[in-house]
Amino acid sequence: MFNILKRISDIIFSLVSFIILLPLSLFLTFLLSCSLRGNPFFMQLRPGLNKYVFKVIKFRTMTDKKDSNGILLPDNLRMIPIGNIIRSFSLDELPQLINVLKGDMSFVGPRPLLPEYLPLYTEKQNRRHEVKPGITGWAQVNGRNAISWEEKFELDVWYVDNRSLSLDLKILWMTCKKVIKSEGISSKTSVTMEKFKGSKS
Repeated sequence: MFNILKRISDIIFSLVSFIILLPLSLFLTFLLSCSLRGNPFFMQLRPGLNKYVFKVIKFRTMTDKKDSNGILLPDNLRMIPIGNIIRSFSLDELPQLINVLKGDMSFVGPRPLLPEYLPLYTEKQNRRHEVKPGITGWAQVNGRNAISWEEKFELDVWYVDNRSLSLDLKILWMTCKKVIKSEGISSKTSVTMEKFKGSKS
C-alpha cells in the first residue's frame, strides 16, 4: 500500500511541480545554453531500484574543459559562474522531475550514484537499492556532501528500514529549509563530493 500511495503522490506532485516551475526551467535552459554554448542538460547512467540502470537528467553547471593530456580539469575549474548559484539552490536537480514522472525515481529516496560504485558496496550498503532513488533523501537533509560516504550509506539504509509517508513529508520539509540556507552543497575538500573508493580495505 505504501508503494502505491508513494507512486501516486510522486506523479501528482511531480506533474504539479513541473507545470509551476516550467517558466523557471525554460529560463535556466536558455541561460545555460548561452553560458555553455551548447547542451544545457547533463544525462548520465545511474542504478536505481534493484540496480536497474536508467538515465538521470540534470542541468549542466560545468564545462567539459580538459588539460593537455585530455583529462577533465578539477570541478572548481570547470564550474561556470552561474553554475555555483544554480547548485547552491539545487536548481540543477529540476529536470529530474521527468525521471520521477517516468517512474525511474521518487521525490524521496537514496540519491542515484554512479554504476562504477556497484562493485564497491558492502552487502549492507547495497540495500540502498531496495527502494527507488530520490531527488532528495535522508542523507541529503542530514549533511549531504558535507558528510562521509559511509555516513551517507548508513543514513540511506536507515531510510530503507524506516520509510513512511510521514517521514517523506518530513524530509521534503527539511529539504526546503536546507535549500534556502544552501547547506551541505560541497564536501570539505571539493566543490562536489569526492568519488567513492569503497569501504572494504
